[in-house]
Amino acid sequence: TSSVSSCSSQPATTLASRSESPHDGICATKPKESDFNKRIVIEERERKRVQDMLAAINEAEKTIVFCANQAHAGLVRDLINQEASSKSVDYCVRVTANDGALGDTYLKQFQDNDKSIPTILTTSQKLTTGVDARNVRNIVLLRPVNSMIEFKQIIGRGTRLFEGKHFFTIVDFVNAYHLFNDAEWDGEPVEPEGGDTGKKGGKGEEGNSGGKGGDEGEDTHNKPKLRIKLSDGKVRELQSMSSTYFYVDGKPISAEEFLKRLFDTLKLPELLESEEKLRSLWANPMTRRELLKKLENAGCHKDDLEKLQELINAKDSDLFDVLEYIAYAKAPVTRAARVETNKGNIYNLLNAKQREFVEYVLRNYVNIGVDELDVGKLSTVLTAKYGSIHAAQQELGSVQDIQRTFVEFQQQLYAEVDVA
Repeated sequence: TSSVSSCSSQPATTLASRSESPHDGICATKPKESDFNKRIVIEERERKRVQDMLAAINEAEKTIVFCANQAHAGLVRDLINQEASSKSVDYCVRVTANDGALGDTYLKQFQDNDKSIPTILTTSQKLTTGVDARNVRNIVLLRPVNSMIEFKQIIGRGTRLFEGKHFFTIVDFVNAYHLFNDAEWDGEPVEPEGGDTGKKGGKGEEGNSGGKGGDEGEDTHNKPKLRIKLSDGKVRELQSMSSTYFYVDGKPISAEEFLKRLFDTLKLPELLESEEKLRSLWANPMTRRELLKKLENAGCHKDDLEKLQELINAKDSDLFDVLEYIAYAKAPVTRAARVETNKGNIYNLLNAKQREFVEYVLRNYVNIGVDELDVGKLSTVLTAKYGSIHAAQQELGSVQDIQRTFVEFQQQLYAEVDVA
């Protein structure tokens, strides 16, 4: 299934442009979309589109951006890295024909579903075909699509199946979505059985009986939350989202069924042993990784926890809070509140340079999530902050000293938080 978001950033009436026209850069006629980033380059126009794109997607999800040409792909890459929350130097990279071996390396890293960096690729033609990147969640169109074959190839970048992936999003700045209505897209349209258009209480575009029109969607604010009483006698609440499914042995089950399975079949509280044990394991990046692997082997994947994180309205919290809520009915704490409450103890034993480094890591943690605390991210974090590992060592000491600081401050971060 694809979710289509049609966005546009219209150029200003007066164009500060670079033009290949012989008339001193002045266009005698209104420029067409195909003129931009070929004959006319307006950096602020592209920056606004990048800002709109980042607002429309989850910045942690893998994304391919199709650009007008290789120069445009380079410009968009730079703008994304400037505007994105992530400050990793390789958060967004360009992969085009001229990028050679480096581009191929970036592409292999992007295709590795265990790696979160690079997260976004910009390209022009190279990635329209033959790219097996299964976990691509967003396709962004910043250039016109010239044919139905090319359109199908581009959209195909998002249709690869991956565990936990139930849809992908198309962010369309060039009105290419009209091609979905072309008879060549999927044959002639077929009328729904019985002629039901989803109106007057049907279950089509307009949702439930008496609901709002399709443009506004369902009013989720007024819908009651799903209250689930588990075998410990306590109630857990989920957002009422019937379209969210979990997969067990290849079969889709509802969020309620999955939650009960975690509690009663996988016996999550016993698997975690105790709240104190969970806190202790999670506070160390080494044992945290082992715990996530143990949960995955038991049938609770990280993708599942991230979906539950959204369903319990805890996107600004930690996966630790998701586990605590499911297993022990403890209310989630936001990442920002956790840092604010524990920052005194975190910074207490650090010198000025260590504190600056840890503050940088914690900002990324608050903005992006718990993956920023994984030891596998450490070299990326150091390079983004200091420019190189060598420069980081000059500021913070040996590799062992840096690793010790990175691991030990997390013990204080996950001390119990009382936000009452």
